[in-house]
Amino acid sequence: MLGAIAATAVALPGLPAGTVQPLPPIERAPQVIFVDRNGSRIGVRGGRFGPPVDVRSLPGHVPAAFVAIEDRRFYSHPGFDAAGIARAAAVNLAEGGLAQGGSTITQQVARLLFLNPDKTLERKARELALAVQLEQAFTKSQILGLYLSRINFGKGAWGLESAAWRYFNKPASRLTVREAAMLASIPKSPSGYNPVDEPQRNAERTRLVLDAMVETGVLSSKARAAALAETPRVWKRAPGASAEYFVDWMDAQARRRAGTLRQDIVVETTLDLPLERAAEEALRSSVSAGAAQGVGQGAVVTLDGTGAVRALVGGTDHQTAPYNRATDARRQSGSAFKPFVYLTALEAGLTPDSPVADEPVAINGWSPANYEPGNLGPMTLETALSKSVNTVAAQLADEVGRETVAATARRLGISTPIPTTPAMALGSGLVTPMDMAEAYGAFATGGRQVEAWGVSRIRTPSGKVIWTRPAPAPPRQVIGNPALSDLNRMMRQVIRSGTGTRAALPGRDIAGKTGTTSAYQDAWFAGYTGGIITVVWLGRDDNRPMKGVTGGSLPAETWRRVMTAAISRLPSGPIPAGPLPPPPPAVPPDPQPVPDIAGPDPEPPTQPPPPAAAQAEDTLPAAVPQPQTP
Repeated sequence: MLGAIAATAVALPGLPAGTVQPLPPIERAPQVIFVDRNGSRIGVRGGRFGPPVDVRSLPGHVPAAFVAIEDRRFYSHPGFDAAGIARAAAVNLAEGGLAQGGSTITQQVARLLFLNPDKTLERKARELALAVQLEQAFTKSQILGLYLSRINFGKGAWGLESAAWRYFNKPASRLTVREAAMLASIPKSPSGYNPVDEPQRNAERTRLVLDAMVETGVLSSKARAAALAETPRVWKRAPGASAEYFVDWMDAQARRRAGTLRQDIVVETTLDLPLERAAEEALRSSVSAGAAQGVGQGAVVTLDGTGAVRALVGGTDHQTAPYNRATDARRQSGSAFKPFVYLTALEAGLTPDSPVADEPVAINGWSPANYEPGNLGPMTLETALSKSVNTVAAQLADEVGRETVAATARRLGISTPIPTTPAMALGSGLVTPMDMAEAYGAFATGGRQVEAWGVSRIRTPSGKVIWTRPAPAPPRQVIGNPALSDLNRMMRQVIRSGTGTRAALPGRDIAGKTGTTSAYQDAWFAGYTGGIITVVWLGRDDNRPMKGVTGGSLPAETWRRVMTAAISRLPSGPIPAGPLPPPPPAVPPDPQPVPDIAGPDPEPPTQPPPPAAAQAEDTLPAAVPQPQTP
């Protein structure tokens, strides 16, 4: 068998004996590498393989681990190891097949780059020939770098750099001896030896790798013992797994800005990875806690005051449920829509202390009911919002005009269609969590419009800048005072004594609103402090009802956990008051009497002046607004 392989290697099919095909081109699709605002890697899109590893940039023990276990004579053979082939041939003859290949690292590179994995004599012969050519065309370090960039490490990691990030959340240049040996254990069987699914088998093979390193003289016995004493942290889930929804959202945008990809690019984003992980953990915990009540999925969006996306979690597990609920799911907003109704009423002249009444109401044959049965009677506008009274919201929208309310919501950032039926005041329209975060952003920034964005810069791996986010135009003022200050006062009360008390953060100036749709299909909490906005949604993908899950329960608790992490990582402060209210219109001074220098009118007036009583009556306004009785 060895003779047959060797003969075929020098006379490839279709070529005269003694000639060799030129090496095919080495192809690799460019990758788009996403990093968070601190430079931590959060995801990769595009080609499967990274660029060839620069072996010189690695600690010596990293390439040594792979050479020791895969190909001890790598630095001395010409591309194939005759002794290894002979040993494999003997085993194959004994077992009646191709059980072993005896492949060197160079042969594996030839197969990874140019061939399929079929175990045939023809493929093996071509592999040998290509290996010899690779040795003639590249240095040993270059061949090893190609190998380390192409091998499969399991769990979706291809290449050493990807594996180092996947399992240890660090670049390959920082791998310890134990970590390098653990990774070198995997390529023999990526599913059978990876440390996540098979920690015991990986540990056993890691010991073999370390033994081989001692035997080849690249590691001392003392260093081996120290490596075995290490307890590296292995990430059960990919460190950037929570950011996959954000990367999905940004990928197309980044590619449009970068243009045609001819090389790898690095996309620097606004995401804060530790906050993203905290948001994901809070969401997963709440969905798990609410499973018995039918909670199946959720989403979290956190923006800062500039609109920069700091956390975006589109579901509980991107690997099993990649649909991005944070940006794509349109769900009924419930009472989280009511602030747009109340803002419209405040802009029309009402105040938080304006008297209203919770009483039965019918609008075009529709009669809204409250969450709690019955009616509470007279109350203030502020109390009505804090208790999320449906009858009052419906009446307000009807009085100020539902089209006007819809215009207010669109002005603040709601981009989805807004129905103007009577039920719109209670959030019957569909919105995305991202839309809600943008719209609530105006409440948190002194009334300025907030538009979400996620890419700050695009560059090459070497640092050449391809695109930088241009300086934004001054944000548009979309809410003025006194309406803004009045609404923030009312929204604070929602958390202090209303439906959102579970979202409270002692010592912090926060405001927000709960939202629950009919039959408990959707539950929301949207809230903010000065410069940070977070929206949480919980529900089910199949739109089936949950069991008693309101916006003031699990969503409010999730929001509190996310905002606790956000406040510790992002600049924040009290909710800004916004612009000063416009001054009252100036009253022109009374005109000075003009001296009569022309003498009396030549003719008397044609009509006598009205009586005194009639003169006084004409000075009154045509109609005087009267206070409404509750």
